Amino acid sequence: MASGFWEQVVAGGLQVPPDRSLVEMTEELTRMLGDPDPDIRDGIAFPTMATWIDEGVYDDLLVGLGDGMCHGLEVGLGNRGDDSVFRRSFSALILTECIDRTTRAGLGGPDVVLRWGDLLMGWLVRERDLRGFVPGKGWAHAVAHGADALGALARSPYLGRLELTVVLDMVADRLLAPTDEFFVCGEDDRLAFATMHVLRRDILALDVLEPWVARVAAGATPRGTAEQNPFHVAGNVQAYLRSLHLQLALGTQHPAVRTDLLLVLMSHLRATNPAYFTPPRAH
Repeated sequence: MASGFWEQVVAGGLQVPPDRSLVEMTEELTRMLGDPDPDIRDGIAFPTMATWIDEGVYDDLLVGLGDGMCHGLEVGLGNRGDDSVFRRSFSALILTECIDRTTRAGLGGPDVVLRWGDLLMGWLVRERDLRGFVPGKGWAHAVAHGADALGALARSPYLGRLELTVVLDMVADRLLAPTDEFFVCGEDDRLAFATMHVLRRDILALDVLEPWVARVAAGATPRGTAEQNPFHVAGNVQAYLRSLHLQLALGTQHPAVRTDLLLVLMSHLRATNPAYFTPPRAH
């Protein structure tokens, strides 16, 4: 289909064209999710698919659509610096919409959502292209989009104590993985927001959360060599802990563990930033 067709769809308020096959259109939109042109990827493919998912257009096809997005997570996985990241990253973003739709409309069931969750987390921990913004091509944002999908999983009633613990472990694994990338495009905030969705379920108590925070905070002290910037991991972890503290302190929907968890976070932030919390010198 010519790009002019899709521009007319967008201009028309993203109504479903009655004279085209939904399957055929979906195949083309899926390919467009991986397009390096942000006008096609961000401007047409994502908003069209997200709107149609939200409006129930895909309800009868939702499981197959989500499975297709899981396949997209594998396209070029392991590559760094090429255009394949867009297909993986935006597949994760569409999968977020699929998971949320199953939650709102009661579609798919627990087996489907948990299968998607396993594949999603398997991708996120193995993703090596961690670029946020790519000049001339727009947002790659694999970590941020992966975090959004983790948040959708955390919101799903199909996830219980065990599964929510796995989501937190996934956040920790991603933050603590050796990397030469700084998260400078809001990835820390998006990971913290996904964590907030876990906390707001009020299923995990402090006996789970306290050792988990300690595990994450263990990566907040700079370690490295003369050849490796020691802040690549530590800086990402510090930014995440600060963002989680901020969201927990200022958020309006408070999880039951809020007060105790704030104290735990403050303790680790003080311990990993000792230079800023020493008594002032006498002059």
